[in-house]
Amino acid sequence: MRKKTIEDYVELVYDLKRGEKLVHTNDVATALNINPASVTEIFQKLSDEGYINYKKYSGATLTRKGKKVALETKDRHDKLTEFLIILGVEEKTAEKDACEMEHILHPGTMDMIVKFVKVVKQCGVTPFWLKRLREYVKTGKLSKCPPELVNICIKYEKS
Repeated sequence: MRKKTIEDYVELVYDLKRGEKLVHTNDVATALNINPASVTEIFQKLSDEGYINYKKYSGATLTRKGKKVALETKDRHDKLTEFLIILGVEEKTAEKDACEMEHILHPGTMDMIVKFVKVVKQCGVTPFWLKRLREYVKTGKLSKCPPELVNICIKYEKS
């Protein structure tokens, strides 16, 4: 089974019941707007591969392995969403894009994005360069960086 499929399903199972209660095929089918029979097939494969405990007509719970994958995937998803929102991407679009990105980024790239988010959030205020980016996105015009900001950057670079 594809890694993306595994990650998407175990993350959804976790999100639906926080990984603690039985999740039924109808819960997942409704969330994804697909046929419950398709979910049953996926659940059987996830069970065979050790990601969920599944009994037909009863539902599924995550195994330790499945919960680990779900939490790791959810964390990547949340950090990517936050990163895109920081850049100025609308929240709904950021959520959707993060869902795709979380499966394909190199771990080193993901680590850099997490660190970037931490640095920006630790500032307590929106950094001037981020305000400049947002203004550029909004207007389509990139103004020359003011000399006082260039001087701050030069001073910071030397320290």
